[in-house]
Amino acid sequence: MIVILDYGMGNVGSILNMFKKIGVQANLAYDHKEIELADKIVLPGVGAFDAGMKALQRYNLVEILKCQVVEKKKPLLGICLGMQMLGRKSEEGALPGLGFIPFDNIRFSFLPELKLKIPHMGWNQIKIMKETALTKSLPNNERYYFVHSYHAKCDNSDNILMTCDYGYEFTASVFYENIFGVQFHPEKSHLFGMRILKNFVEGC
Repeated sequence: MIVILDYGMGNVGSILNMFKKIGVQANLAYDHKEIELADKIVLPGVGAFDAGMKALQRYNLVEILKCQVVEKKKPLLGICLGMQMLGRKSEEGALPGLGFIPFDNIRFSFLPELKLKIPHMGWNQIKIMKETALTKSLPNNERYYFVHSYHAKCDNSDNILMTCDYGYEFTASVFYENIFGVQFHPEKSHLFGMRILKNFVEGC
């Protein structure tokens, strides 16, 4: 069973619909018993870092995520803010993140002459850095949909799964063992977003 965490901070309806399109039943849940029964967990997220962490704390989801994902090794996919919260912290806020993968989130910073807007919003190409179950059969340099002002800065390049270029190369996807995160929105990324969700279900 796929459980999408419904804690008030994500495009859960869009993600649920995308799973339906690939023929997979997924449930929205914040109840601990349902999460304990899950085979795999999706952590969506839209909005500010501290607001996301406060929402997880409000539903007492931090400890159960640590239990189910870190200790029991259930596959987890973080999306957008959900990916950022997999790290230790963010320049956007003061609260600690989940700390599942060693990275911090930093704000985009550009030379004035580049005249690039923040947030990074719209379609952009990604580069696959490693072959994993999540990236199986995905072609390189395809476009995915982004909306974000902060991005992950990993301690270790081994945790970088995909990169993207917006003024400079940044980390677009992270992973460690059973834990995956994508900065873009697979639920808005059409065919290749569907492929990522299908890979998560079938291979991760």
